[in-house]
Amino acid sequence: MMSDSCPKKRKINHVILHSPNPLTQDSCPPQSQQVRVIPKQADNDQELIKIWLHGKSQHTQRYYKSDTDRFFKFVNKPLGQIILTDLQSYSDSLSSGDLTDGSVRRVLSSVKSLISFAHKLGYLPFDISRPLMLPTPKDTLAERILSEQEVKRIISVESHPRNMLILKTLFITGIRVSELCSLCWKDLKERSDGGQVTIYGKGSKTRVVLIPEPLWSELLSYRNVGSDDTAVFRGRKNSKKLHPTTILRIVRKASKKAGVKKPVSPHWFRHCHSSIAIERKAPLHVVQASLGHSSIQTTSRYLHVKPDDCSSKYLEL
Repeated sequence: MMSDSCPKKRKINHVILHSPNPLTQDSCPPQSQQVRVIPKQADNDQELIKIWLHGKSQHTQRYYKSDTDRFFKFVNKPLGQIILTDLQSYSDSLSSGDLTDGSVRRVLSSVKSLISFAHKLGYLPFDISRPLMLPTPKDTLAERILSEQEVKRIISVESHPRNMLILKTLFITGIRVSELCSLCWKDLKERSDGGQVTIYGKGSKTRVVLIPEPLWSELLSYRNVGSDDTAVFRGRKNSKKLHPTTILRIVRKASKKAGVKKPVSPHWFRHCHSSIAIERKAPLHVVQASLGHSSIQTTSRYLHVKPDDCSSKYLEL
């Protein structure tokens, strides 16, 4: 009588083999030949994008969403129908527009990130974005670094106590504008030589930055009555934390008043902090930890802004 169970196994030289039986339709395939079914993760592109953006910072989500919306408007196709030539055509259209190479690279990186994520999730059978070449932009870091004299001049012309303290904090700590806006009094802690601030920054990473005197004393003197959960820098008419665009306006207004004819942003204070610290022989790993750089290579870029030596010094006319 034919049995519906899997055929018996016979052992040959310590290798387990299955004895096939062509008459048995319900024969069990070897485990190595069994196909693992992956559950469907998203029903459409919008669901996929929502999963892709989950957990990212609001700043990153805003840029990623804007970049991918722009891409889908150009190709006018669902993600599953896009081919490499669509990506290349989009890249060419960006390069021929008004965007800088750096902006083009960022936009294309957003699209590549989405497609790569879709492939890893099993939403797409292939990562068609992998062969797409990204432009290598010119390193313009040196153009965005203020001198120490310029920074001090910008700070000195600011007459509003809160705004002056904002400018000083940006320069002395080197924190990002988003990190500055999110600071609460509970993040600050006193030390014998000043204070320290715990920052929850980019990439969901926490770091501690020291605040030397006299900036620490100025921060404590500025504090009004409020809970530890109160934002350090608040609006004039309410207790809500400031928005990064408000900080940008403060920086631009003070820079213009100081006669600095450059498109200064809050991030320029961070660049200046790094450049001066390295110029004064601060170890790279200390600057990296203070600024929250994920890679020492990012920090080492500031070494090339003001090189100590160059072959041109050894030539004469």
